[in-house]
Amino acid sequence: MLKALKRFNHHTLEWFARATRTIRFSAHLLPLTLAPQTYQRDNRAAIARQLVTGMGPNLLWFTVLCALVSSVLIRIVVVTALSYGLSKFALEMVVRVLVLELIPLTAAVFVALRCTLPDGMELAELRAHGDLHRLQQQGIDPIAREALPRVIAGVFSVLMLVAVSCLMSLVLAYLNVYGFTPWGFGGYTRVVGQVFSPAVSIILVMKTIAFSLAVSLIPMASAVYDNVNTTLQGRSKAARELASMVRLFSVILLIEVASLLVNYY
Repeated sequence: MLKALKRFNHHTLEWFARATRTIRFSAHLLPLTLAPQTYQRDNRAAIARQLVTGMGPNLLWFTVLCALVSSVLIRIVVVTALSYGLSKFALEMVVRVLVLELIPLTAAVFVALRCTLPDGMELAELRAHGDLHRLQQQGIDPIAREALPRVIAGVFSVLMLVAVSCLMSLVLAYLNVYGFTPWGFGGYTRVVGQVFSPAVSIILVMKTIAFSLAVSLIPMASAVYDNVNTTLQGRSKAARELASMVRLFSVILLIEVASLLVNYY
């Protein structure tokens, strides 16, 4: 029993230490983001490179995947609602489940797996090999040159994927319910407007921003502040990747649960 309590206490203290490091990392990035010298020529090139590599392939693949999955889910909801005589609630259910909940969550997980977690491991390797220290010796802020572009790319990727996918899903929902006709546009906009009340819209925006910050900051903070005395090879590298992934997905889950509580309770 005592051993279990000690282990729990150790994990709790470690969690608070990691949270403190992430907050400190965020506080370090905020003035860098607003400072004009951050966007000088070399840093602009690094930011542009990260934006292109993070958004270029991901936007196309995620949009295609989201369109296919959204079409299937919309059709299932519409057919099920018709079979139970609840057709007037089908559209509202589609918008609430798909646009408000599934797409932001899926976009955050997709960007984390495809972009920010690999970028975090790359940054950790740069730190372990001494590249960040060499930049600092040259008078270059390694956080502004290497970490900030990756964070900006992660935030922008989540926001862009959510915006494009939500718009596409709304179009697919209209086509599945009304077909290729303009006569259902009035009823459709009325239902969507009822769903997207000011409070719900604010919660959606805040949740999306929270997702984007979580998937961007947590892997980079781990890369900058975690212990790099262990080698980034074999099991050690896999263990670091898994630990970072579990921490990130736990925060994403907490954000989603909090948004559900605010929306529906």
